[in-house]
Amino acid sequence: MPLGVFAITQDGEPTGANPTMFLQLALSKQGIISGTLQNTATNIGASLGTALAGSVLIASLTATLVGGIQKNPDVPAQVKQQAEVQLSSGVPFLSDKDAEAALEKAGVPAETVTEIVDENATARLKALRTALSVVAIGAALALFFTGAIPTRQPGASRADEAETASG
Repeated sequence: MPLGVFAITQDGEPTGANPTMFLQLALSKQGIISGTLQNTATNIGASLGTALAGSVLIASLTATLVGGIQKNPDVPAQVKQQAEVQLSSGVPFLSDKDAEAALEKAGVPAETVTEIVDENATARLKALRTALSVVAIGAALALFFTGAIPTRQPGASRADEAETASG
């Protein structure tokens, strides 16, 4: 049986700022209360971070793979030209097996398939490293903003805090 959905504002007042946290509670037939707490700011931040990392990953994969194919002397000029045209809008993240199957289906010669699959493997690793580096830099930069995080619960007086600390 649902008990309700409650909106939580920063100042605790019903006429306060728009709520960013929501608490949902339910009561089971056995009398067990369960619930979820959702924070919209965290959800938005996680979505934006995922989108940024994904964009960096695909852009890096595309640039690295197209560049690797163009620089590889074992790849014929016609294949290089086709690769640049077809891959310039974005490269799908394919395993070696899937890339090999797609190239063979397209009629690419076996020795060229091997070279392109090797370039794809190298490009995937470089793209992953680049995307993870961007995430790591973002996390390191975020540490500079943690100084504004409160060290005591909002609404608690300093006397309550001292009493809790002394036991």
